[in-house]
Amino acid sequence: MTTYWYKEPWAWLVFALPFSAVVAGIATYIIANHEPDPLVVGNYYKKGKAINLELSKIKLAQKLGMKFSLTLNDDELLIKPTGIEKEFSLLTVNFYHPTQEEKDFVLTLTPDGDGNFRHHLDHEVKGKWQITLSTFDDKWKIQNTIYLPQASAISIESEPKNS
Repeated sequence: MTTYWYKEPWAWLVFALPFSAVVAGIATYIIANHEPDPLVVGNYYKKGKAINLELSKIKLAQKLGMKFSLTLNDDELLIKPTGIEKEFSLLTVNFYHPTQEEKDFVLTLTPDGDGNFRHHLDHEVKGKWQITLSTFDDKWKIQNTIYLPQASAISIESEPKNS
């Protein structure tokens, strides 16, 4: 009695295992190339040189004693200069979300009559943020990680970086 190969269950098992590996490999390739990771820097050498320039701006902010106080109440952002005597015509505030690039935003603020910087946010800002403060001419820079919302004022100042 002769049986055909396609009627044998072991033949289908032998074919199914390599076929499932091929399907899984194609699915993995499609998933990996569907949305490339935007956090990876293409030209790391130029980025490294730019980081060194940024460190000099942070050190200048430390030397000048730049300190600010940030409060966020009912979507109104208030930034007060606390550790300096100078007044600024413009302050650039960058909010960077650690994982979702589309949530990042930049504010360019002018001082009110008291020398404080105010802005009414049109969207809710919650969670962990990397915040950067600098003047419009970008001579100094302060970077901090903050968590919003908070009940009290958040102190923003240059922290010494270990290098």
